[in-house]
Order: sequence, then structure tokens, then C-alpha cells
Amino acid sequence: MHEYTQDALCIAQTKGKPCLFMTFTCNAQWPEITDNLLPHQQARDRHDLVARVFKCKLKKLMDLLTKSNIFGEVVAWVYSIEWQKRGLPHAHILIWLKNKIHPDQYDNIISAELPDPEKDT
Repeated sequence: MHEYTQDALCIAQTKGKPCLFMTFTCNAQWPEITDNLLPHQQARDRHDLVARVFKCKLKKLMDLLTKSNIFGEVVAWVYSIEWQKRGLPHAHILIWLKNKIHPDQYDNIISAELPDPEKDT
């Protein structure tokens, strides 16, 4: 663990400030989780299932970010996974891009929306 921390600090020292900071949170209502629970079970009862699903989805996200270059060419990245008190994991992700993003571009590449209460209960 200490080695990973040292690696992250070295990246920050050589690459400067990260271009992007993201948080990726597990959703207990993902079908991959709910479809595999026994009756009366909740996601917090199946840490093994939650961890596997989260790892797969995080890998897909990281592949999208680092291999598909949706924000531009990635020169370095690190992430840390933490478990919340409610029993779900989330990841903090730092990404360094070859071409830095100018603040005028933020609104063009980043968006957020409120979930639809009918779809995301």
C-alpha cells in the first residue's frame, strides 16, 4: 500500500496537478447486484458480490477514460477505493492529460443531471 502512495506522489511531482478529479460510486440498485441477491437480502449483506460488480464497472470506466481518450490522451492516472459506512465502495480518480483542459472548456466536457425518480429508485 505504501508503495502505491509513493507512486502516486511521484506522478504528481513529475506531472503537476491532475487535470481531472472524479468520484465513482457503487449503486446498490445496479441489476448485476439486485439480480443476484436472495430474497430479503440487501447489497450490504453481499460484500463479495458488490466488490466484484464494482471492480468490473470501475475497470470499464477506466478503460473508457484511459484507452478511448474521451477527454484527450491520458499520460497518467491513479485511483483509490474506499468503502462507505453504508457498505458500498467508491473510487476517487485522478487523471493527467497530455493537453491540459482550459477552464473555458469545462462546460463542454462535464455535465451533471438529477436522476429520474421513476428510473433510479
